[in-house]
Amino acid sequence: MPTVVAVTGASGKTGPAVVAHLVSEGYQVRAIDSVGAPGDRGPLAALGAPLVRADLTDYGQALDALDGADAVVHLAAIPAPGFFTDAHTLNTNTVINNNVFLSAAKVGVTRVVWSASETTLGLPFGEAAPRYLPVDEDHHPLPTSAYALSKVLGEVAAEHVSAWSGIPFVGLRLSNVHVAEDYARVPSYSTDVRERVFNLWAYVDVRDVARACRLALTADVTGARNYIIVAQDTLMEQRSAQLAESAFPEVPLRRPLLGHESLLSGERAEVELGFRAEHSWRTAGRPV
Repeated sequence: MPTVVAVTGASGKTGPAVVAHLVSEGYQVRAIDSVGAPGDRGPLAALGAPLVRADLTDYGQALDALDGADAVVHLAAIPAPGFFTDAHTLNTNTVINNNVFLSAAKVGVTRVVWSASETTLGLPFGEAAPRYLPVDEDHHPLPTSAYALSKVLGEVAAEHVSAWSGIPFVGLRLSNVHVAEDYARVPSYSTDVRERVFNLWAYVDVRDVARACRLALTADVTGARNYIIVAQDTLMEQRSAQLAESAFPEVPLRRPLLGHESLLSGERAEVELGFRAEHSWRTAGRPV
């Protein structure tokens, strides 16, 4: 079991929850980001993980930041399409992934867990239909944006660096991450099924992401494996079969859809990582 875990992107939307959860589970966390109050001056320090500022587009800084870590949870990236130009998004995310992966191999960590993306599966749906439902890990790669392409290239890099180094790489294809303040808006989504069709009305609570990261650190996996990390339900009041029929009547179902179950499948993560999402917007984000 790793003792010192470096968490990149620690100041982002997901990072603080991951840091807090790992600290609570007894890990020594080295929080890394290019933004945020460094040292003992910021909120991460209050969680027990003072921030180290590092620009991960610089290989030397990435190498120094990871030196001495036993494992890496790599969350740092431009987090979505549309924030910057396509070329900047693709180049930045690819360089960051390459630097972190190569640095992890150089310093000899025992595990790399990193934030892949649901966008690699063909998002945005609605512009083009999925090939089948529920969508699983094999519905890949279908990048439709420079951001999604950066994540596909990251998965390819992870596969080869893992093969060279023998380090297991676990890619978490995170669905749309929700924090507590996001839940107030969710009931409004059901008034128009088209509003959230882009990712099949899926989401995941940030606390479940944190737990998935922890489970991925010690799961019995080898090579480079990728997993959809998603809530058990959709964000909609309508039942999943109704959503599928209304938006994608020609898309084949691989099995009957039950209740409000997610149309992104989390089955592989449950079998191989022991991860099953515990939080739902239907209980205001409390455990199901």
